[in-house]
Amino acid sequence: MIVVTGATGGLGSATVENLLERVPADRIGVSVRDVARAQHFADRGVRVRQGSYADPAALRSSFAGAEQVLLVSGNDPAADLVGLHRDAVEAAVAAGAQRILYTSQQAAVPGNPYLPSEIHVATEAALAESGVAWTALRNGPYGTLEQVLGPWQRTGEIARPEDGPAPYTDRADVAEATAALLAGDRSFDGAITLTAPTAVTFDDLAAIASDLTGRTIERTVLNDEQWVADQIANGVPEQAARLMLTWYQASRAGYFAAADPLLAELLGREPSSVADRLAASIAA
Repeated sequence: MIVVTGATGGLGSATVENLLERVPADRIGVSVRDVARAQHFADRGVRVRQGSYADPAALRSSFAGAEQVLLVSGNDPAADLVGLHRDAVEAAVAAGAQRILYTSQQAAVPGNPYLPSEIHVATEAALAESGVAWTALRNGPYGTLEQVLGPWQRTGEIARPEDGPAPYTDRADVAEATAALLAGDRSFDGAITLTAPTAVTFDDLAAIASDLTGRTIERTVLNDEQWVADQIANGVPEQAARLMLTWYQASRAGYFAAADPLLAELLGREPSSVADRLAASIAA
């Protein structure tokens, strides 16, 4: 059995949907905090059990019978995510899982200024110490382009701090590739990187947006502290704004500059490009 955590979230849910196209529903289980939100999976024959990283006993029960477990990384900045992830790894081992897959992050290496990198580095270390086979999926940045670029369609500008090249990746592509791995299409030990094939900057994105819209979309570089102040003024908590600032700092230091061809290989096609995604966003 393949058990997926976080199956009511964006990535986990999309991964389960892709799995249902590849393997029988009775080979899929989900571990979710709220089973009512996963009823649509239960209705299709998926095993649904309650489980939470904060409740190791329930987690072990939800993992029972799993040959593979996909651990979707937590995102609560107030939680001890390293400890929760370590408990989840131990629960998967105790349940007899033969392989653990974990949604890590591109460039999850020591020294990366982007603060979540520390969580992923520590979790990958826990996986390496677990005694079972493991795969860390170092996913490229897969937030929506609206989140990445801000309200550029309304303002005519991409106003963000100084950046560097990054392979902005479609979450749908990541979910499809993750399902392919879980279904046994290919198997990898250790860390692998799944990204769009090309890394681009905000300057590149402004040029692409200009071509697509026939308007001149400006790229405005904001001072780091000005950007943080603007975010706070717009209601974003300062801690969250400063965490995001570390992403810009990492990107302009080149941590996300390398794209990887593996995602395309797993999909058997070219992943969605930023031009494709921008065009879809404009059409919507």
